[in-house]
Amino acid sequence: MNNGKYKGRIAPTPTGFMHRGHAKTFLAAQRRARERGGRLILRVEDLDGDRCRPEFTDALVEDLLWAGLRWDEGPDTGGPSGEYTQSKRSAVFVGAWRALRSQGAIFPCDCSRKDVLSAVQAPHNEGGEPIYPGTCRNRSTAFWSESEALESNWRMRVPDGETIAFTDENLGNLRFVTGVDFGDFLVWRKDGIPSYELAVVADDIAMGITEVVRGEDLLLSTARQLLIYRALGATPPAFYHCPLVRDASGNRLAKRDKAQSLRELRAGGMDPKML
Repeated sequence: MNNGKYKGRIAPTPTGFMHRGHAKTFLAAQRRARERGGRLILRVEDLDGDRCRPEFTDALVEDLLWAGLRWDEGPDTGGPSGEYTQSKRSAVFVGAWRALRSQGAIFPCDCSRKDVLSAVQAPHNEGGEPIYPGTCRNRSTAFWSESEALESNWRMRVPDGETIAFTDENLGNLRFVTGVDFGDFLVWRKDGIPSYELAVVADDIAMGITEVVRGEDLLLSTARQLLIYRALGATPPAFYHCPLVRDASGNRLAKRDKAQSLRELRAGGMDPKML
């Protein structure tokens, strides 16, 4: 847990090689930690077993070090790396799920993405994302055993029409409205894996993170995660959302864009100071 001092994190997902956008965001996180005399964690978010591959995980540390990143805790610091790898932290996530379930903050759901998309009058937010229509909201949360319960999808019970407001350290005052910008969202999948929303909140609480620095594409996730922090009775960290790095055509960088990967840039002789 946090001792009152600044603690930040960089949290790459090894579903491809890191690109310039990742490096710039992570360097911003490093700068903010150093300016405040704080510590920086490297956490590998490798819960997507289908897309996270060993070669990407192996390359991750090497590429980040080349880009000028240095961290105080995590892989390649001489300590145990497993505790900073999400695939080895299932007990933390199950504990958070239990806490949410015990207070009725989540409910089991049988709906597939296709079911949500095809639901009659299912609303969408401005980005076109379907808002869950509440099909399973009144379903019983009782199961024969915890192991059986963990084999079901679970959604956060999101209050309708509540304004979620927070002050971003970079973008200023922001507001999202539940039921308009997002609805009941997944926190647990029937394959026994937590959603991104639950996993990062549980880990950031456990690791005592005081500020989250990440891309502005995750602003809606921040609004969702604030509800999880509240339900868990935890104080949320500060947030600093960085502008996305885009290519010459104005498209946001993606891991499939090999020309912008740190591997390709290094192979081409680029000076990492130019990132």
